Amino acid sequence: MELEDGKIITEQRFPSPNPDVALSLVTYYSGGLKVKGMLAKPLGYEPEDGFLYLRGGIKNVGKVRPARIAQFASEGFTVFAPFYRGNQGGEGDEDFAGEDRQDAFSAYKLLKSLPSVRDIHIFGFSRGGVMALLTALEFPEAASLATWGGVSDMSLTYVERKDLRRMMKRVIGGTPLKYPERYQYRTPLYRLELLEVPVMIIHGVQDGNVSAEHAYRLEKRLKELGKPVESWYFGEFNHFFPPGVNRKVVGDLAKWMKSHSRK
Repeated sequence: MELEDGKIITEQRFPSPNPDVALSLVTYYSGGLKVKGMLAKPLGYEPEDGFLYLRGGIKNVGKVRPARIAQFASEGFTVFAPFYRGNQGGEGDEDFAGEDRQDAFSAYKLLKSLPSVRDIHIFGFSRGGVMALLTALEFPEAASLATWGGVSDMSLTYVERKDLRRMMKRVIGGTPLKYPERYQYRTPLYRLELLEVPVMIIHGVQDGNVSAEHAYRLEKRLKELGKPVESWYFGEFNHFFPPGVNRKVVGDLAKWMKSHSRK
């Protein structure tokens, strides 16, 4: 029997930090693997807008936070956040936007299979930025795409983040000089002419984790190609915004996304 990508295997209630949002832990199929993720829905109604939340980091760094997922759900979205393969009890091994991109693609299909969901918005934070772009390339019918503090060039991450080089060499198999094609495979900048989805870029200019250069390169290339792109740069902030600003940006982003939903 062929295992269907995005098919939910199990769903189990999870304690929610927000009394108006229901959370559940989900196991779903992705590329023949059983992968874990978190689903969030506002209580009392089923939003037509789906929100694919693509986390950053790798392994235990940058794990999906229930409060963050609930925050987006409270803006009127059905949110699904894959943990990626090999994490939190899921099968397989995460490989930093390599084959684990399939987990994002399957998560998109999971959202699409939910009876109430009509439009799907793709969101990527940090390393999730490349995952979001790759997913939008795979599903041109997506309503919108937002990248927040997002990676757009994997070779640039290798150059900038000396602390990640050992991990990247282990997971990707070597350096960008030795295996340029492996880094190019993980860098959506080279395929943006195929992108059909309107893009929002959010970035703190002082970001030391993912430099604003990632945002500038993405914006420049999209503009060269005449693609719809909007950018919100915050000169005084780094990778993480203060809580008050964060809430405001989340609200503004939700409005922007819904402006691209089918009326």
